Amino acid sequence: MKKNLFVAIFASIFMFSASANAAVDAAKAEEFVQKVTKEGIEEIINANVSQTVKDERFEKLFNNALDLNFIGQFVLGRYWRTATAEQKKEFISAYRELNIKTWSQRFDEFKGKNFIFKGTTPSNSANQVFVNSVVPMEQGEPAKVVWRVKQTGNNFKIVDIIIENVSLAITARNEYTAYIKTAPGGIDDLIKDLQNKTKKA
Repeated sequence: MKKNLFVAIFASIFMFSASANAAVDAAKAEEFVQKVTKEGIEEIINANVSQTVKDERFEKLFNNALDLNFIGQFVLGRYWRTATAEQKKEFISAYRELNIKTWSQRFDEFKGKNFIFKGTTPSNSANQVFVNSVVPMEQGEPAKVVWRVKQTGNNFKIVDIIIENVSLAITARNEYTAYIKTAPGGIDDLIKDLQNKTKKA
């Protein structure tokens, strides 16, 4: 699998420095990401179960690992502030369903791949830290994958993934805000578009 395909797989999810923050437990943040990737490989990719069971396992992993409310606010940018409560709820739901559908179908592409973790890097953002990893590729240099993790109390959530210096959260925000800007129905049209993509996935 080449790097550009690897990036594309991750991009389908989100289409979403340097003093340390003392509140973040960097070691536990790295352990959290390691656990997420390990569960994904062992319980979904390599599991000898039906696709229906894999879908259920992935949905649970996805919801537990990602802070979708935080990501949703970020990727909608300034439009999150003007969205109604119902629009926010519907967007997060549509966003979640599309990503679950996409990932549950594409996860098998990670067979034979392993994440090698390379420690953490502090972030200027409150309660956040970057967890560094690489993935050996069949050709060329390993792909660099950086996980942005947010800590709230004793809980950790992934809020962005940066592949070869490309932030997926920022990519998603640029795409979604541009869509809303030109769509006659604004946020409502974006929600419908995500729902239609889910049906076609």
